[in-house]
Amino acid sequence: MSEQVEQEHKSKRKLIGMVVSDKNTKTIVVAVTRRFKAPTYNKYIHDTKKYHAHDEKEQAKVGDKVTIIEARPHSKLKRWDLLSINN
Repeated sequence: MSEQVEQEHKSKRKLIGMVVSDKNTKTIVVAVTRRFKAPTYNKYIHDTKKYHAHDEKEQAKVGDKVTIIEARPHSKLKRWDLLSINN
């Protein structure tokens, strides 16, 4: 059974980011920053994007480093689940 769960997790995207809001019930907002080289300017740029993730047990707090994983749609904005808290 655990092998099936492992296979399921391999096909889904995982992102690591910082919790910026936990004010909603069972929802956290995670800011994910990526670094890439801009071809036009030939320098590195940081880009931040916010994701709404489902936190069933409301464990994550603002400032926590977390890992989120793709999930079924929970609502209009929530398409990610909290996988772990990486303190």
